[in-house]
Amino acid sequence: MKTTSQRLMMLFCMAVSPLALAHNPICQCEPGAADEIVCTGGFSDGSGAPGVTLDVISYDEEVLIPGKLEDDSRFSFKRPEGEFYILFDAGPGHVVEVDHTDISGL
Repeated sequence: MKTTSQRLMMLFCMAVSPLALAHNPICQCEPGAADEIVCTGGFSDGSGAPGVTLDVISYDEEVLIPGKLEDDSRFSFKRPEGEFYILFDAGPGHVVEVDHTDISGL
Protein backbone atom coordinates (compact mmCIF):
# COMPACT_ATOMS: atom_id res chain seq x y z
CA MET A 1 0.00 0.00 0.00
CA LYS A 2 1.38 3.39 -0.98
CA THR A 3 1.80 6.08 1.59
CA THR A 4 0.50 9.59 1.09
CA SER A 5 4.02 10.95 0.64
CA GLN A 6 4.75 8.38 -2.10
CA ARG A 7 1.57 9.35 -3.92
CA LEU A 8 2.38 13.05 -3.63
CA MET A 9 5.89 12.44 -4.95
CA MET A 10 4.51 10.45 -7.90
CA LEU A 11 2.03 13.25 -8.74
CA PHE A 12 4.79 15.85 -8.48
CA CYS A 13 7.05 13.89 -10.86
CA MET A 14 4.23 13.44 -13.35
CA ALA A 15 3.49 17.18 -13.27
CA VAL A 16 7.11 18.28 -13.64
CA SER A 17 8.33 15.74 -16.23
CA PRO A 18 6.99 17.64 -19.31
CA LEU A 19 8.92 20.73 -18.14
CA ALA A 20 12.16 18.77 -18.08
CA LEU A 21 11.76 17.92 -21.74
CA ALA A 22 10.94 21.49 -22.83
CA HIS A 23 13.54 23.45 -24.74
CA ASN A 24 13.27 26.72 -26.55
CA PRO A 25 14.89 27.54 -29.89
CA ILE A 26 17.72 30.05 -29.94
CA CYS A 27 19.23 31.81 -32.94
CA GLN A 28 21.91 34.47 -32.77
CA CYS A 29 23.32 36.30 -35.78
CA GLU A 30 26.30 38.63 -35.95
CA PRO A 31 28.50 40.28 -38.57
CA GLY A 32 31.41 38.19 -39.80
CA ALA A 33 34.27 39.05 -42.13
CA ALA A 34 33.57 41.57 -44.92
CA ASP A 35 29.83 41.50 -45.83
CA GLU A 36 29.24 38.14 -44.18
CA ILE A 37 26.68 37.31 -41.49
CA VAL A 38 27.15 34.29 -39.24
CA CYS A 39 24.16 32.72 -37.48
CA THR A 40 24.30 30.09 -34.75
CA GLY A 41 21.24 28.08 -33.79
CA GLY A 42 20.40 25.69 -31.01
CA PHE A 43 18.15 25.12 -28.05
CA SER A 44 17.98 26.41 -24.48
CA ASP A 45 18.97 23.00 -23.13
CA GLY A 46 22.40 23.48 -24.75
CA SER A 47 21.84 21.14 -27.68
CA GLY A 48 22.85 22.17 -31.18
CA ALA A 49 20.65 22.22 -34.26
CA PRO A 50 22.58 20.78 -37.21
CA GLY A 51 20.43 20.40 -40.30
CA VAL A 52 17.75 22.84 -39.12
CA THR A 53 16.41 25.19 -41.80
CA LEU A 54 17.72 28.74 -41.64
CA ASP A 55 16.46 30.90 -44.52
CA VAL A 56 17.14 34.55 -45.32
CA ILE A 57 13.87 36.15 -46.43
CA SER A 58 13.00 39.58 -47.85
CA TYR A 59 10.21 41.66 -46.36
CA ASP A 60 8.02 40.71 -49.34
CA GLU A 61 8.43 37.01 -48.34
CA GLU A 62 10.89 36.00 -51.09
CA VAL A 63 13.49 33.46 -49.93
CA LEU A 64 16.75 35.21 -50.77
CA ILE A 65 19.12 32.58 -49.41
CA PRO A 66 17.87 29.11 -48.50
CA GLY A 67 20.02 27.31 -45.97
CA LYS A 68 20.49 24.70 -43.28
CA LEU A 69 22.70 24.83 -40.23
CA GLU A 70 26.00 22.98 -40.65
CA ASP A 71 27.27 20.25 -38.31
CA ASP A 72 28.53 22.97 -35.93
CA SER A 73 25.00 24.55 -35.89
CA ARG A 74 26.25 27.61 -37.79
CA PHE A 75 25.36 29.11 -41.16
CA SER A 76 27.24 31.92 -42.92
CA PHE A 77 26.03 33.98 -45.86
CA LYS A 78 26.76 37.18 -47.73
CA ARG A 79 24.58 40.06 -46.53
CA PRO A 80 21.81 40.64 -49.09
CA GLU A 81 20.82 44.10 -50.29
CA GLY A 82 17.75 45.70 -48.73
CA GLU A 83 15.64 44.68 -45.77
CA PHE A 84 15.48 41.05 -44.67
CA TYR A 85 15.01 38.70 -41.77
CA ILE A 86 16.41 35.31 -40.88
CA LEU A 87 14.03 32.44 -40.14
CA PHE A 88 15.27 29.58 -37.92
CA ASP A 89 12.64 26.85 -38.33
CA ALA A 90 13.03 23.66 -36.28
CA GLY A 91 9.34 22.77 -36.63
CA PRO A 92 6.05 23.81 -35.03
CA GLY A 93 6.64 25.82 -31.86
CA HIS A 94 10.38 26.02 -32.55
CA VAL A 95 10.66 29.05 -34.82
CA VAL A 96 12.80 32.17 -34.33
CA GLU A 97 12.92 35.27 -36.53
CA VAL A 98 15.92 37.60 -36.44
CA ASP A 99 15.38 40.93 -38.19
CA HIS A 100 18.36 42.53 -39.91
CA THR A 101 17.95 45.56 -37.63
CA ASP A 102 18.54 43.28 -34.60
CA ILE A 103 22.03 42.26 -35.77
CA SER A 104 24.57 44.43 -33.94
CA GLY A 105 27.10 46.17 -36.13
CA LEU A 106 25.19 46.07 -39.42
